[in-house]
Amino acid sequence: MKNHVTVGWFEIPVIDMERAMSFYEVIFECKLERHQMGPIDMAWFPWNHEIGGAGGSLVKNEEYYQPSERGALVYFSSLDVNQELERIPNAGGKVLQSKTLISDEIGYMALFLDTEGNRIALHSLK
Repeated sequence: MKNHVTVGWFEIPVIDMERAMSFYEVIFECKLERHQMGPIDMAWFPWNHEIGGAGGSLVKNEEYYQPSERGALVYFSSLDVNQELERIPNAGGKVLQSKTLISDEIGYMALFLDTEGNRIALHSLK
């Protein structure tokens, strides 16, 4: 029997937590919940385990976390990636790849650089 493997949690490294929280709260129009977990400063994205998908957090801890535009790529789901793309420049980020069709069945994707130097992706069906 094979195991079913799915992403359960993700963490995005940050240098300046206040700046990063402001950026993500603006582009996703949400409120992040900040928590100090010992030496690790975290800001959790809204998540409802009954709806599904992975929960995640911004994380500040210079010893173990460093922002990167070349590492793992996190995709955030969207109704239409253009909604978030429009807010990115004014929030301090940079659009790296505008809305691009993957396929009719899979939908669209886009890439941006956040205020901390992380390359992040967006995905939508339309």
